[in-house]
Amino acid sequence: MVIKDRLVLVEDDLSLGSTMVAILNMSGFEVIWKKSGHEAVTYLKNHSCDFILCDLMMPFMNGEQLLSIVREDKKHNITPFIIITANLDTKIKQSLLKNGVNDYITKPFNTKELIYKINNMLAFKQKIIKTTKPDPFSKVTIKLSEKDFTMSLNEILSKNLQSQINTEQLAKLLFKSKSTLDKQIRHYTNRNTSQYMREFKLEYAIKLINLGEKSIHFLIKETGFNSSSYFTTSFKDYTGMTPRNYIKQMDIKY
Repeated sequence: MVIKDRLVLVEDDLSLGSTMVAILNMSGFEVIWKKSGHEAVTYLKNHSCDFILCDLMMPFMNGEQLLSIVREDKKHNITPFIIITANLDTKIKQSLLKNGVNDYITKPFNTKELIYKINNMLAFKQKIIKTTKPDPFSKVTIKLSEKDFTMSLNEILSKNLQSQINTEQLAKLLFKSKSTLDKQIRHYTNRNTSQYMREFKLEYAIKLINLGEKSIHFLIKETGFNSSSYFTTSFKDYTGMTPRNYIKQMDIKY
């Protein structure tokens, strides 16, 4: 099986939370979503995690209060912790840093910036761990099982969104022939390989728009489409409207 970093997301906004879970999953994380600080405290008492991502403004227990509890727990006192906030007040930011937050990101935030920050902190944490104890997985070869096919497929597509990976390259990365890969994708999704890859990219673009992204050029770059016209045509075929109209609709909605 594929070992993922476990990220605890604490977010009380259901719409934003569900979108963030999807984005983080697509970026290769195992996401545990808790909708309040109290839920997060209960979970963290009995479980370990690699990272905590928490909204600042929540009822009953806010992000800063949760941070204080986490930093007092020996099991989680070195766990990377990022606060999401729409509040730009300098005193609040200084207070968060004083109490042990590793970083904060302001709403509306750039998804790539958030993912880079998470990955950088996790990499730094691993370097620290490796200086104190050997990596038990350094000589272990992990093989993909059949039941992990869809998850493994999505992870590879997520990591190669911008590279315009083709079906032959995808098959090689999954250690399969093109025909075997196509048969499995058709079996699990009722789509051929090219259609699945295209719709995966489009779903990612939609999630970026839902998080506030408005630049068509950025969406094309992030999803690896080779032309603006192909992206627009594919997006319209998939959603029934052009990317620009979809963005306008989201602006009206919110």
